[in-house]
Amino acid sequence: MASSVIASRPRARPAHTSGTTKCAYTPDGTKLVTVGSNNTIRVYKTGSDGEPDNVDDCQEQNVAVSTSNKFFVVGSEDGTLAYYSLETNMFDRLLTRTSLPVRDVALSPDDKWCAVASDELTVKLVNMEDTTNLLTLKEHGEQTKHISFDPKGTMLAVSCTNGIIYIYSLTADHPELIRKVDGVIGRVQTDSEASTKVVWHPDGRAFAVPTPTRDIQVVSKNDWEKQRVFSNGHEGDVTALAWSPNGALLASAGKDRKLLIWSTKDQSVVARYEYPNVVDIAWHPTKNLASFTTSNGEVFISPEFVSEQFASMLKLPRQPAPFIHDPLEGISHGLDKQPLPSRPRAGTPDSFDDLLDDDVVEEDDFVVDDDGAGYALNTGRKRPADDTTDGQPPSKRANYALQLQHHPPFQPGSTPWRGNRKYLCLNLIGFIWTVDQDSHHTVTVEFYDHEFHRDFHFTDTFLYDQACLTNTGSLFSCPPKDDAPAVVFYRPHETWTQRNDWRISLPKGEAVLAMALGENFITVTTTANYVRVYTLFGIPYRVYRPKSSPVVTCAGWNDYIMTIGNGPVGADGMSRLLYSIYNIKRDEICQNEDIVALPDGASLKSVFFSDVGDPCIYDTTGTLLTLLHWRLPSRAYWVPLLSTSLLPRLASGRKKESYFPIAVADSKFHCIILKGGDQYPYFPRPLLSEFEFSIPLSGPPKPKKSKPANDDDDMMLDQSSDSDGEDDAAGESDKLIQGFMLKSIQASQLDDLLDATQSTASQRALRSRLSLEIDKTLLQLLAVECREGGEERGMRALEVVKLMRDTSGKMIEAAGKIAERYGRTVLGEKIREYGEERVGKQIRSRSDGRMSTHNHRGFGSGDESDF
Repeated sequence: MASSVIASRPRARPAHTSGTTKCAYTPDGTKLVTVGSNNTIRVYKTGSDGEPDNVDDCQEQNVAVSTSNKFFVVGSEDGTLAYYSLETNMFDRLLTRTSLPVRDVALSPDDKWCAVASDELTVKLVNMEDTTNLLTLKEHGEQTKHISFDPKGTMLAVSCTNGIIYIYSLTADHPELIRKVDGVIGRVQTDSEASTKVVWHPDGRAFAVPTPTRDIQVVSKNDWEKQRVFSNGHEGDVTALAWSPNGALLASAGKDRKLLIWSTKDQSVVARYEYPNVVDIAWHPTKNLASFTTSNGEVFISPEFVSEQFASMLKLPRQPAPFIHDPLEGISHGLDKQPLPSRPRAGTPDSFDDLLDDDVVEEDDFVVDDDGAGYALNTGRKRPADDTTDGQPPSKRANYALQLQHHPPFQPGSTPWRGNRKYLCLNLIGFIWTVDQDSHHTVTVEFYDHEFHRDFHFTDTFLYDQACLTNTGSLFSCPPKDDAPAVVFYRPHETWTQRNDWRISLPKGEAVLAMALGENFITVTTTANYVRVYTLFGIPYRVYRPKSSPVVTCAGWNDYIMTIGNGPVGADGMSRLLYSIYNIKRDEICQNEDIVALPDGASLKSVFFSDVGDPCIYDTTGTLLTLLHWRLPSRAYWVPLLSTSLLPRLASGRKKESYFPIAVADSKFHCIILKGGDQYPYFPRPLLSEFEFSIPLSGPPKPKKSKPANDDDDMMLDQSSDSDGEDDAAGESDKLIQGFMLKSIQASQLDDLLDATQSTASQRALRSRLSLEIDKTLLQLLAVECREGGEERGMRALEVVKLMRDTSGKMIEAAGKIAERYGRTVLGEKIREYGEERVGKQIRSRSDGRMSTHNHRGFGSGDESDF
């Protein structure tokens, strides 16, 4: 954009003596308040060219001001924070006092709190109604130069002299330090004219702040990473910064005598003015009007601040903050990831008259675009909305609102953009990550095992945003852009011929939702609600439309693919996820639109096949589940393998962490541990961690009791020794039960595999070994029952014997010997009777010519009559 010059230069108004001079408009824009070095405060009426109202009863060296519609507060270098009434233009009361000079003040958006920054090492929060209600922020421990509330008043940004921005959360009873943003602002003195003030964008998702390199850096609130930068504008330190009310423009001033207006969308300068010593800028809330002050004590009120060429930008609705990759855009194909809130229905759910009332059953759009995300497309109404009283719609009873929400699509193993970087794929083979270089991306593929594969990277002009990685190759996709279609790109690692990369373009307007790369096939789900299947050499093999849509994600292994999509809406307004599993080569459906087992309020975080080819999911409750009997139509069900919320490392309650799922391999859960509230891993790449499976059977382990402090507690120790012994026995029993259940799940999945394929000798040997291990575990459990319990636990012990899988009778004979060893005579007799009965059944079966074909699936092996 070409920069403009000011149409009519505003005159300087000598409002104060030379020194720091600040200004602020009231939220309704009717008045402008200026403060400065002298003991007079000026109140200008908007639209009037006359003399301002003066407030003479004030301190000198006023360095900060913040306004509401009825009052304003002023901070002075003498350490006072004063309250002034705009109705009387007089001093009202003293709010608080600091021992060192005040540097900045800020009113919360609801005008209930005032933050005060000073040369002290703390920041004060003063309640405007009760000044004795005072909160102190002391975790930063540095002198503070600037403070600023975010637009919702839930966060306070504190810019300190050590070059760090401290972010406090104000949602709890006492403010909590949640983030330190380092490496953005420079080290400055509290009395320096150079600004390090955080200026929140009107949409509240990011803030802008001057940098030591004389640029203006945008930082996102979601991950506190650097986003777009306003650069090459100033040649001196930036002294003032302000967004336009709709966020479409940014005004900045510097020591280089320049006052610039930037376009938020492309970070270009649209206006360039020459004003020396500007230290503060304030936009009018609604008009093309801005005011700014200088260190000479002058005030400039500039009508038509933005030239006619760009004035239309101020009339736009609220514009988004300038992100490198805007989260509001969702994934690259434009699907909005935010849930769509429905419009509240008037009336009551049980009134037939209300249901038929034309005033209730409206035919207008029910989507409320209350956050400016742009998804309310149909703004026409049949009639005006119902009147409300105190924010509540008139109704005889409580109103009900249904929140219709779809699960957003995601690529397993990938992360969102964080700044200009993101992981495209993370698994046990390696990882793929990309860096946005504005004009292009740079993609890096790294492997864990360098003996088989070599790392590589390349310049990406297609701007790939999704990827998969296996031992055979890497798969990429890019979104459609302008007239260019979406592209799927496959790069094999090595072939016995010359390596043949290939690309396939999707139909115009069709974008990729998720991809899967298996040993034999490539699966691509798209926004056109198609599942496209290709061979590894790019030959289209299948194209079909899944029943559940829109598609959420997919996974592949060998000849199988698993797709997950949104199904019918549940009682909570959230779509139920449905999954299907296909054998592509055989053209068979293993599971058809079955439900993904998620608890209420939970969502899916990842889906993948294990190293032996069993489907697994990981949800937001921290639970890992696998699918049993998934090759048998309508027989599949989800079984938990691990609940990370019950891990012993979290039992104390002092450690807060989450886990990013990577894979299931070697009967372990591989993941990345995330700390500090992070939801996704970032750079540098963290190490992988692994956890043994542990089916959630009980709560986390109890902490061990401490040793008594003196001899008087010996009696207590003696009394507790019996219970401690019982706890140890229970712990040993729980461990054995855990092993029995896990081995039973593994055996069940192996049985299904052998039934569906041509088994090998090693697989059959593994099945026999698993059955033997299960029986050994049950023998150990039987020993615990016999050792710790009396005859009253005989029935439980006998039930353990009936769970054994061995058909030769040797394990039952061993069980009888264990019972005799611990003196359980009655139990031993019952075990021998059961063994004879079981052998008799087998003999009768053989005599009738009916050999037993029981596959020992599930957690038991005997007939139902055994129990």
